[in-house]
Amino acid sequence: MAKQREENERNEFWDGIIEGMPLFAKELIAGGVAGGFAKTAVAPFERIKILFQTRQAEFRSLGLFGSFTKIAKTEGAPGFFRGNGASVARIVPYAALHYMAYEEYRRWIVNGIPGVGTGPTLDLIAGSFAGGTAVLFTYPLDLVRTKLAYQVVGSQNLNVQGLVTGEQVYKGIKDCFSKTYKEAGIKGLYRGVAPSLYGIFPYAGLKFYFYEKMKSHVPKERKKDIATKLACGSVAGLLGQTFTYPLDVVRRQMQVQRLSASNSHEMKGTYDTLVMIVQRHGWKQLFSGLSLNYLKVVPSVAIGFTVYDMMKAYLRVPS
Repeated sequence: MAKQREENERNEFWDGIIEGMPLFAKELIAGGVAGGFAKTAVAPFERIKILFQTRQAEFRSLGLFGSFTKIAKTEGAPGFFRGNGASVARIVPYAALHYMAYEEYRRWIVNGIPGVGTGPTLDLIAGSFAGGTAVLFTYPLDLVRTKLAYQVVGSQNLNVQGLVTGEQVYKGIKDCFSKTYKEAGIKGLYRGVAPSLYGIFPYAGLKFYFYEKMKSHVPKERKKDIATKLACGSVAGLLGQTFTYPLDVVRRQMQVQRLSASNSHEMKGTYDTLVMIVQRHGWKQLFSGLSLNYLKVVPSVAIGFTVYDMMKAYLRVPS
């Protein structure tokens, strides 16, 4: 009886906290937890994708399974999650801000512009601005994640300011932040943010647009099914990613320019980097790692939607 009473008191305590929590805080928590789970689940694919995008000679020729084998032999299991700490540290606030900002922008537009109504176009606008907002607040963490993932133990191409071959440039998240800031200040922490914004505005907007557009064609009795949401979200993510992927490649290249021996003395902007990639490696390089990205998008979206729905139900977020 005493144990049951303690459990009831504990449940009442948490119920009180949840009921007293503002709606935006619930959306932040639900989105952050969903983002963290989804990102960790696909971290090995994300690491390989970044290496495909930035280390063409070493990893593109190996292919997917060859790259997995190389990392397993040289770095072991932890190698598949190199940079994931920074990735999760970024994706939790990013996903939290993205979901929350989307809901807030959507409410502001509907309440502030009478007669605008709802529909996919509204989701396109709200999703675009929400994506841009989330990127601006969390971009330095994405930069750090990419720099950490770019490092490969025993690599012959890593050459930064006379660094001994094979030595790691950055020892962790804090060290990477510190060295990047000392090297180039705030500007260095936002290196590559332009193509990120160019890409996230259409990607985030299109993702929400396609998702809502497809859901509008789903029978009413099936709209609440998790499987339906996962299917619509996965296809929407794939379509949005395909249209904007070249900008993601440009962003990665800009983020690691100081780490590449061939680019250590020439820091290029978005357009110049795009032209450089096409001239040196051909237009196909703009889609390097895209097929791998498809492999990670589906489980990532599936896990993200499932966890988000579970968290919303637990936190009693209204539909």
